[in-house]
Amino acid sequence: MHRLLRAAARVSALAAGLAMAVTGVAAAHASPRFDHQGPSPVVGHVYVNDNTAPVNTIAGFDRHADGTLTPIPGSPFATGGAGTGKGIGSQGALQMSPGGHELLAVDAGSNQISQLLIGRDGRLWPLPGGTISSGGNEPVSIAVARGLVYVANAGAGASNYTGFAWDRFGRLHPISGATFSLPDTAQPGDVLINATATKLVGTRVGTSQIDSFTIDWRGGLHPAAGSPFAAQGPGPFGSEFDPIDPDRVFVSNAHGGAGAGTVSAFDDGPQGVLSSIDGSPFPNGQTAPCWVEISRDGRHLFAVNTATPSVSSYRIRRDGSLRLIENTPFDGANAATLSPFDARLSPDGSSLWVVDDGGAAVSGFAVRGGHLTEIDAAQTALPAGATPFGIVVN
Repeated sequence: MHRLLRAAARVSALAAGLAMAVTGVAAAHASPRFDHQGPSPVVGHVYVNDNTAPVNTIAGFDRHADGTLTPIPGSPFATGGAGTGKGIGSQGALQMSPGGHELLAVDAGSNQISQLLIGRDGRLWPLPGGTISSGGNEPVSIAVARGLVYVANAGAGASNYTGFAWDRFGRLHPISGATFSLPDTAQPGDVLINATATKLVGTRVGTSQIDSFTIDWRGGLHPAAGSPFAAQGPGPFGSEFDPIDPDRVFVSNAHGGAGAGTVSAFDDGPQGVLSSIDGSPFPNGQTAPCWVEISRDGRHLFAVNTATPSVSSYRIRRDGSLRLIENTPFDGANAATLSPFDARLSPDGSSLWVVDDGGAAVSGFAVRGGHLTEIDAAQTALPAGATPFGIVVN
Protein backbone atom coordinates (compact mmCIF):
# COMPACT_ATOMS: atom_id res chain seq x y z
CA MET A 1 0.00 0.00 0.00
CA HIS A 2 1.17 3.48 -0.84
CA ARG A 3 4.25 2.20 -2.70
CA LEU A 4 4.98 5.60 -4.18
CA LEU A 5 4.76 7.32 -0.81
CA ARG A 6 6.95 4.72 0.88
CA ALA A 7 9.52 5.10 -1.88
CA ALA A 8 9.45 8.87 -1.40
CA ALA A 9 10.02 8.40 2.33
CA ARG A 10 13.04 6.16 1.70
CA VAL A 11 14.48 8.61 -0.77
CA SER A 12 13.86 11.48 1.64
CA ALA A 13 15.72 9.70 4.43
CA LEU A 14 18.66 8.95 2.12
CA ALA A 15 18.78 12.51 0.80
CA ALA A 16 18.59 13.97 4.30
CA GLY A 17 21.40 11.68 5.40
CA LEU A 18 23.59 12.78 2.48
CA ALA A 19 22.83 16.43 3.19
CA MET A 20 23.87 16.02 6.81
CA ALA A 21 27.08 14.32 5.78
CA VAL A 22 27.94 17.25 3.55
CA THR A 23 27.26 19.78 6.34
CA GLY A 24 29.11 17.70 8.90
CA VAL A 25 26.10 16.68 10.98
CA ALA A 26 24.35 13.38 11.57
CA ALA A 27 21.00 12.21 12.83
CA ALA A 28 20.26 12.77 16.49
CA HIS A 29 20.94 9.76 18.75
CA ALA A 30 19.38 8.63 21.98
CA SER A 31 22.50 7.93 24.06
CA PRO A 32 23.03 10.57 26.79
CA ARG A 33 25.96 12.95 26.93
CA PHE A 34 27.08 15.39 29.63
CA ASP A 35 26.56 19.08 29.07
CA HIS A 36 29.25 21.57 30.04
CA GLN A 37 26.72 23.58 32.06
CA GLY A 38 26.02 20.85 34.59
CA PRO A 39 26.43 17.23 35.56
CA SER A 40 23.00 16.01 34.46
CA PRO A 41 23.23 14.03 31.18
CA VAL A 42 21.45 15.23 28.07
CA VAL A 43 18.81 12.66 27.08
CA GLY A 44 17.14 14.52 24.22
CA HIS A 45 15.97 17.90 22.99
CA VAL A 46 12.95 20.20 22.98
CA TYR A 47 12.14 22.49 20.05
CA VAL A 48 9.54 25.28 19.86
CA ASN A 49 8.31 27.30 16.87
CA ASP A 50 8.88 30.87 18.14
CA ASN A 51 6.68 32.51 15.44
CA THR A 52 8.88 35.59 15.60
CA ALA A 53 8.71 38.50 13.17
CA PRO A 54 10.19 39.45 10.82
CA VAL A 55 12.48 36.40 10.95
CA ASN A 56 10.94 33.21 12.28
CA THR A 57 13.11 31.07 14.57
CA ILE A 58 13.05 27.71 16.33
CA ALA A 59 14.17 27.64 19.97
CA GLY A 60 16.18 24.52 20.82
CA PHE A 61 16.95 23.13 24.27
CA ASP A 62 19.01 20.26 25.64
CA ARG A 63 16.71 18.07 27.72
CA HIS A 64 18.54 16.81 30.82
CA ALA A 65 17.85 13.68 32.85
CA ASP A 66 16.93 15.79 35.90
CA GLY A 67 14.17 17.54 33.94
CA THR A 68 15.98 20.82 33.35
CA LEU A 69 16.30 22.51 29.95
CA THR A 70 19.32 24.50 28.75
CA PRO A 71 19.60 26.35 25.40
CA ILE A 72 21.42 24.52 22.61
CA PRO A 73 24.45 26.56 21.45
CA GLY A 74 23.33 28.75 18.54
CA SER A 75 19.65 28.76 19.57
CA PRO A 76 17.33 30.22 18.37
CA PHE A 77 17.75 28.97 14.78
CA ALA A 78 16.35 30.90 11.80
CA THR A 79 13.89 28.93 9.67
CA GLY A 80 14.22 30.88 6.43
CA GLY A 81 10.69 32.27 6.64
CA ALA A 82 8.78 34.78 8.77
CA GLY A 83 6.48 34.47 11.75
CA THR A 84 3.56 36.75 12.55
CA GLY A 85 4.88 38.03 15.87
CA LYS A 86 1.47 37.45 17.46
CA GLY A 87 -0.21 34.48 19.07
CA ILE A 88 -1.80 31.81 16.86
CA GLY A 89 -3.97 29.01 18.19
CA SER A 90 -3.33 25.71 16.43
CA GLN A 91 -1.88 22.25 17.00
CA GLY A 92 1.09 20.84 15.09
CA ALA A 93 2.90 24.01 13.93
CA LEU A 94 6.18 22.08 14.28
CA GLN A 95 6.70 18.45 13.31
CA MET A 96 9.52 15.93 12.96
CA SER A 97 10.12 13.87 9.82
CA PRO A 98 9.42 10.11 10.08
CA GLY A 99 13.13 9.28 10.16
CA GLY A 100 13.83 11.88 12.85
CA HIS A 101 16.51 13.78 10.90
CA GLU A 102 14.62 17.02 10.29
CA LEU A 103 12.01 19.45 11.55
CA LEU A 104 9.16 20.90 9.51
CA ALA A 105 7.96 24.32 10.64
CA VAL A 106 5.17 26.62 9.52
CA ASP A 107 6.19 30.22 8.73
CA ALA A 108 2.78 31.81 9.20
CA GLY A 109 3.99 35.35 8.45
CA SER A 110 5.38 34.54 4.99
CA ASN A 111 2.96 31.77 3.90
CA GLN A 112 5.77 29.21 3.84
CA ILE A 113 6.98 25.98 5.43
CA SER A 114 10.62 25.27 6.26
CA GLN A 115 12.78 22.15 6.58
CA LEU A 116 15.65 22.12 9.07
CA LEU A 117 18.15 19.30 9.56
CA ILE A 118 18.86 18.12 13.13
CA GLY A 119 22.54 17.72 14.06
CA ARG A 120 23.88 15.18 16.53
CA ASP A 121 24.28 17.92 19.15
CA GLY A 122 20.72 19.13 18.55
CA ARG A 123 21.63 22.18 16.50
CA LEU A 124 19.47 22.96 13.48
CA TRP A 125 20.64 23.59 9.92
CA PRO A 126 18.27 25.00 7.28
CA LEU A 127 18.04 22.70 4.26
CA PRO A 128 19.14 24.69 1.17
CA GLY A 129 16.02 25.40 -0.87
CA GLY A 130 13.92 23.92 1.91
CA THR A 131 11.73 26.98 2.59
CA ILE A 132 8.80 26.87 0.15
CA SER A 133 5.25 28.14 -0.31
CA SER A 134 2.67 26.48 1.93
CA GLY A 135 0.15 26.52 -0.91
CA GLY A 136 -2.14 29.01 0.84
CA ASN A 137 -2.30 31.84 3.37
CA GLU A 138 -1.11 31.66 6.99
CA PRO A 139 -0.12 28.01 7.48
CA VAL A 140 -0.87 26.92 11.04
CA SER A 141 -0.53 23.12 11.21
CA ILE A 142 1.48 20.31 9.60
CA ALA A 143 0.72 16.58 9.43
CA VAL A 144 3.42 14.01 8.60
CA ALA A 145 3.13 10.29 7.92
CA ARG A 146 5.44 8.07 5.88
CA GLY A 147 6.25 10.00 2.68
CA LEU A 148 3.31 12.38 2.96
CA VAL A 149 3.03 15.89 4.39
CA TYR A 150 -0.15 17.98 4.61
CA VAL A 151 -0.44 21.63 5.68
CA ALA A 152 -3.51 23.48 6.96
CA ASN A 153 -3.65 27.09 5.73
CA ALA A 154 -6.01 29.28 7.77
CA GLY A 155 -5.72 32.71 6.11
CA ALA A 156 -8.61 34.40 4.34
CA GLY A 157 -8.64 34.07 0.58
CA ALA A 158 -6.54 30.91 0.44
CA SER A 159 -7.54 28.63 3.31
CA ASN A 160 -7.05 24.96 2.48
CA TYR A 161 -5.34 21.65 3.10
CA THR A 162 -2.37 21.19 0.73
CA GLY A 163 -0.38 17.97 0.26
CA PHE A 164 3.37 17.58 -0.33
CA ALA A 165 5.83 14.75 -0.99
CA TRP A 166 9.61 14.57 -0.78
CA ASP A 167 11.70 14.49 -3.96
CA ARG A 168 14.96 12.56 -4.41
CA PHE A 169 16.92 15.49 -2.97
CA GLY A 170 14.92 15.46 0.25
CA ARG A 171 12.94 18.61 -0.54
CA LEU A 172 9.18 18.94 -0.42
CA HIS A 173 7.06 19.57 -3.52
CA PRO A 174 3.27 19.99 -3.76
CA ILE A 175 1.30 16.97 -4.95
CA SER A 176 -0.72 17.72 -8.06
CA GLY A 177 -4.43 17.78 -7.29
CA ALA A 178 -3.86 17.42 -3.52
CA THR A 179 -5.34 20.75 -2.40
CA PHE A 180 -8.77 20.98 -0.76
CA SER A 181 -10.17 24.51 -0.40
CA LEU A 182 -11.89 25.70 2.77
CA PRO A 183 -14.24 28.64 3.36
CA ASP A 184 -12.76 31.71 5.04
CA THR A 185 -14.96 31.01 8.07
CA ALA A 186 -13.42 27.56 8.68
CA GLN A 187 -10.37 28.67 10.72
CA PRO A 188 -8.66 25.25 10.67
CA GLY A 189 -6.88 24.52 13.93
CA ASP A 190 -5.29 21.15 13.22
CA VAL A 191 -4.62 18.70 10.39
CA LEU A 192 -3.49 15.14 11.05
CA ILE A 193 -2.80 11.89 9.20
CA ASN A 194 -3.10 8.40 10.66
CA ALA A 195 -0.12 6.07 10.99
CA THR A 196 -0.91 4.15 7.79
CA ALA A 197 -1.28 7.39 5.73
CA THR A 198 -4.77 6.29 4.62
CA LYS A 199 -6.88 8.86 6.53
CA LEU A 200 -6.71 12.62 7.06
CA VAL A 201 -8.73 14.68 9.53
CA GLY A 202 -8.88 18.45 10.00
CA THR A 203 -10.74 20.58 12.54
CA ARG A 204 -12.70 23.70 11.61
CA VAL A 205 -12.63 25.77 14.79
CA GLY A 206 -14.65 28.62 13.30
CA THR A 207 -17.66 26.56 12.19
CA SER A 208 -17.42 23.67 14.71
CA GLN A 209 -16.97 20.98 12.07
CA ILE A 210 -14.56 18.14 11.37
CA ASP A 211 -13.25 17.29 7.90
CA SER A 212 -12.55 13.63 7.14
CA PHE A 213 -10.85 12.20 4.04
CA THR A 214 -9.40 9.00 2.71
CA ILE A 215 -5.99 9.28 1.02
CA ASP A 216 -5.18 7.48 -2.21
CA TRP A 217 -1.80 6.03 -3.21
CA ARG A 218 -0.79 9.31 -4.89
CA GLY A 219 -1.59 11.39 -1.80
CA GLY A 220 -4.90 12.70 -3.16
CA LEU A 221 -7.77 13.49 -0.80
CA HIS A 222 -11.28 12.04 -1.08
CA PRO A 223 -13.90 13.59 1.25
CA ALA A 224 -15.97 11.11 3.20
CA ALA A 225 -19.71 11.04 2.62
CA GLY A 226 -21.17 13.62 4.99
CA SER A 227 -17.90 15.53 5.52
CA PRO A 228 -17.52 17.99 7.14
CA PHE A 229 -19.16 16.40 10.18
CA ALA A 230 -20.72 18.37 13.02
CA ALA A 231 -18.48 18.43 16.08
CA GLN A 232 -19.80 17.29 19.45
CA GLY A 233 -19.06 20.65 21.01
CA PRO A 234 -18.23 24.19 19.95
CA GLY A 235 -14.68 24.86 18.76
CA PRO A 236 -13.22 21.45 17.85
CA PHE A 237 -9.52 22.06 18.13
CA GLY A 238 -6.66 19.69 18.93
CA SER A 239 -6.94 16.19 17.56
CA GLU A 240 -4.93 12.99 17.30
CA PHE A 241 -5.28 9.54 15.80
CA ASP A 242 -4.82 6.61 18.16
CA PRO A 243 -1.22 5.40 17.66
CA ILE A 244 -2.38 1.79 18.11
CA ASP A 245 -5.68 1.91 16.19
CA PRO A 246 -5.32 4.03 13.01
CA ASP A 247 -9.12 4.06 12.57
CA ARG A 248 -9.83 5.89 15.83
CA VAL A 249 -9.49 9.64 16.39
CA PHE A 250 -9.90 11.99 19.36
CA VAL A 251 -10.86 15.68 19.19
CA SER A 252 -10.95 18.32 21.94
CA ASN A 253 -13.90 20.74 22.15
CA ALA A 254 -12.49 24.06 23.30
CA HIS A 255 -15.30 26.62 23.30
CA GLY A 256 -17.95 25.10 25.55
CA GLY A 257 -17.47 27.71 28.29
CA ALA A 258 -16.25 27.73 31.88
CA GLY A 259 -15.97 24.23 33.33
CA ALA A 260 -17.60 22.66 30.26
CA GLY A 261 -14.58 21.21 28.44
CA THR A 262 -14.90 17.86 26.67
CA VAL A 263 -12.94 15.45 24.48
CA SER A 264 -14.70 13.49 21.72
CA ALA A 265 -13.86 9.98 20.50
CA PHE A 266 -14.71 8.73 17.00
CA ASP A 267 -14.36 5.59 14.94
CA ASP A 268 -13.07 6.51 11.47
CA GLY A 269 -14.70 4.04 9.07
CA PRO A 270 -13.21 2.46 5.90
CA GLN A 271 -14.51 5.34 3.75
CA GLY A 272 -13.62 8.02 6.29
CA VAL A 273 -17.10 8.32 7.83
CA LEU A 274 -16.86 9.38 11.50
CA SER A 275 -19.11 7.69 14.06
CA SER A 276 -19.28 8.56 17.73
CA ILE A 277 -17.92 6.11 20.32
CA ASP A 278 -20.46 5.36 23.07
CA GLY A 279 -20.41 7.98 25.84
CA SER A 280 -18.67 10.64 23.74
CA PRO A 281 -17.98 13.49 24.40
CA PHE A 282 -16.18 12.97 27.70
CA PRO A 283 -16.16 15.92 30.14
CA ASN A 284 -13.23 17.06 32.24
CA GLY A 285 -14.78 19.94 34.21
CA GLN A 286 -12.13 22.32 32.90
CA THR A 287 -12.14 25.33 30.55
CA ALA A 288 -10.87 25.41 26.95
CA PRO A 289 -9.30 21.97 26.36
CA CYS A 290 -7.42 22.85 23.17
CA TRP A 291 -4.45 20.52 22.69
CA VAL A 292 -4.34 16.71 22.75
CA GLU A 293 -1.45 14.28 23.15
CA ILE A 294 -1.65 10.45 23.37
CA SER A 295 0.92 8.07 24.81
CA ARG A 296 2.65 5.79 22.31
CA ASP A 297 1.07 2.71 23.86
CA GLY A 298 -2.39 4.21 23.26
CA ARG A 299 -3.36 3.94 26.93
CA HIS A 300 -3.50 7.58 28.03
CA LEU A 301 -4.68 10.86 26.55
CA PHE A 302 -3.64 14.27 27.87
CA ALA A 303 -5.65 17.42 27.12
CA VAL A 304 -4.18 20.87 27.80
CA ASN A 305 -6.79 23.26 29.21
CA THR A 306 -5.65 26.72 28.15
CA ALA A 307 -7.98 28.87 30.22
CA THR A 308 -7.91 26.92 33.49
CA PRO A 309 -4.84 26.28 33.15
CA SER A 310 -4.35 22.57 33.72
CA VAL A 311 -3.73 19.24 32.01
CA SER A 312 -6.44 16.56 32.05
CA SER A 313 -5.38 12.91 32.06
CA TYR A 314 -7.69 10.27 30.59
CA ARG A 315 -7.47 6.49 30.42
CA ILE A 316 -8.29 5.19 26.93
CA ARG A 317 -10.37 2.03 27.29
CA ARG A 318 -10.27 -0.81 24.76
CA ASP A 319 -13.48 0.36 23.09
CA GLY A 320 -12.05 3.88 22.65
CA SER A 321 -14.09 5.48 25.42
CA LEU A 322 -12.33 7.73 27.92
CA ARG A 323 -12.18 7.69 31.73
CA LEU A 324 -11.01 10.89 33.42
CA ILE A 325 -8.15 10.17 35.84
CA GLU A 326 -7.30 13.64 37.15
CA ASN A 327 -6.78 17.32 36.34
CA THR A 328 -3.29 18.61 37.15
CA PRO A 329 -3.02 22.40 37.57
CA PHE A 330 0.03 24.39 36.55
CA ASP A 331 2.01 25.59 39.56
CA GLY A 332 3.77 28.86 40.40
CA ALA A 333 2.78 32.46 41.03
CA ASN A 334 2.37 33.22 37.31
CA ALA A 335 0.42 30.06 36.44
CA ALA A 336 -2.80 31.95 35.73
CA THR A 337 -1.14 33.93 32.92
CA LEU A 338 0.68 31.05 31.20
CA SER A 339 -1.98 30.29 28.56
CA PRO A 340 -0.59 26.78 27.86
CA PHE A 341 -0.75 25.61 24.25
CA ASP A 342 0.61 22.61 22.35
CA ALA A 343 2.13 19.62 24.20
CA ARG A 344 4.37 16.65 23.39
CA LEU A 345 5.49 13.57 25.30
CA SER A 346 9.14 12.54 25.35
CA PRO A 347 9.87 9.41 23.24
CA ASP A 348 9.95 7.18 26.34
CA GLY A 349 6.75 8.75 27.70
CA SER A 350 8.35 9.80 30.98
CA SER A 351 7.78 13.53 30.56
CA LEU A 352 5.27 15.90 28.97
CA TRP A 353 6.38 19.29 27.65
CA VAL A 354 4.00 22.21 27.10
CA VAL A 355 4.37 25.52 25.22
CA ASP A 356 3.25 28.42 27.41
CA ASP A 357 2.12 31.12 24.98
CA GLY A 358 1.19 33.70 27.63
CA GLY A 359 4.47 33.28 29.49
CA ALA A 360 6.66 32.72 26.38
CA ALA A 361 8.06 29.66 28.14
CA VAL A 362 8.09 25.85 28.24
CA SER A 363 6.73 23.81 31.16
CA GLY A 364 7.54 20.19 31.94
CA PHE A 365 5.69 17.42 33.78
CA ALA A 366 6.93 14.04 34.95
CA VAL A 367 4.57 11.26 33.79
CA ARG A 368 3.73 8.05 35.64
CA GLY A 369 0.95 6.29 33.79
CA GLY A 370 -1.83 8.83 33.73
CA HIS A 371 -0.48 10.89 36.63
CA LEU A 372 1.44 14.15 36.15
CA THR A 373 3.77 16.07 38.46
CA GLU A 374 5.17 19.43 37.37
CA ILE A 375 8.95 19.15 37.16
CA ASP A 376 9.68 22.71 38.19
CA ALA A 377 7.34 25.59 38.97
CA ALA A 378 9.80 27.99 37.28
CA GLN A 379 9.18 27.70 33.54
CA THR A 380 12.04 27.79 31.01
CA ALA A 381 11.98 31.09 29.10
CA LEU A 382 11.83 31.28 25.30
CA PRO A 383 13.77 33.86 23.24
CA ALA A 384 12.74 37.52 23.32
CA GLY A 385 9.88 38.28 20.93
CA ALA A 386 8.58 34.69 20.87
CA THR A 387 4.84 34.23 20.37
CA PRO A 388 5.17 30.44 20.40
CA PHE A 389 3.10 27.63 19.01
CA GLY A 390 4.13 24.08 18.11
CA ILE A 391 6.57 21.83 19.98
CA VAL A 392 8.68 18.74 19.21
CA VAL A 393 10.46 16.53 21.74
CA ASN A 394 13.10 13.94 20.90
